[in-house]
Amino acid sequence: MIRLDVLRILEEQGKTKYWLYKQLGMSYQNFSKMVNNQTKSIRYENIETMCLLLNCTPNELFVITED
Repeated sequence: MIRLDVLRILEEQGKTKYWLYKQLGMSYQNFSKMVNNQTKSIRYENIETMCLLLNCTPNELFVITED
């Protein structure tokens, strides 16, 4: 299973979920589902924006688990 690992990146960079939420400009419901891996899809636009904001690559945003 592929999972979004953005919470770890935020913690490493000393940033909060609220900061990212405000930067992305999404509804809180959709944002919460995305960061808690409760969604089935993420728009490329959101992936790109998160990479730019967090100075990382898509490879760093996602991890593969055996769930």
